[in-house]
Amino acid sequence: MENFEQRWINVEFLMMDRFQKKPDMEGMLFLIGINELGAFPENKNFTKEQKQDLMHIAVCTLLSQVGVFVLDGFDEEGWPHYIATGVEAPSVMKDQEQLLKECIVRYFEL
Repeated sequence: MENFEQRWINVEFLMMDRFQKKPDMEGMLFLIGINELGAFPENKNFTKEQKQDLMHIAVCTLLSQVGVFVLDGFDEEGWPHYIATGVEAPSVMKDQEQLLKECIVRYFEL
């Protein structure tokens, strides 16, 4: 198996190939959130609050891989809702970002 850095680069190339630019972490979270929602608004625009919600969905989806969150269900508009399991994520920002990157790599390798 390739090392993590190479696997991360592969995900970045996948994103660049698909979207013609390399997304930052927020961009990747936004894309994962849209994918998890499975819907796009009719006017093709999300509000600022919806964009934040999409990134939250992405973080919860990703951290569910390591048991921090679990899917609780969907609301009437089809938005997923998660609950915390009590498992602690790293509190140091650098460690949080690394964990998210590892989960992003797994997400796109599935």
